[in-house]
Amino acid sequence: MLADILIPMSFFSAVFGVFYLYLSTRNRERLALIEKGVDASIFMPGAKSKSPFYKIILLNLALLLMGIGIGAFTALLLTAYTSLDENGVYPATIFTMAGVALFIGFNMTKKLDE
Repeated sequence: MLADILIPMSFFSAVFGVFYLYLSTRNRERLALIEKGVDASIFMPGAKSKSPFYKIILLNLALLLMGIGIGAFTALLLTAYTSLDENGVYPATIFTMAGVALFIGFNMTKKLDE
């Protein structure tokens, strides 16, 4: 009975504590940088990226979907021409190719900003 009340209360207090610490630490860090005379442009989140956000999302989503397709096709070839277990080959190749595609998307996104 007591655990029904204590568990949600402790969860919400932990979430509140994490956000409070994050915001207060960020505020102290910014104040210390301002006292040292650092340029305020580092506080602007969108000032670093030259390319629009939707282009980055579309690029990464397109590469992710292509990676999943290539992974499924590779898994089909592996199960057809080898004696590997199909239950392990499909998830392994799909996740591997999706990861490779996201890595390529990360590198392409860095090149967009340059």
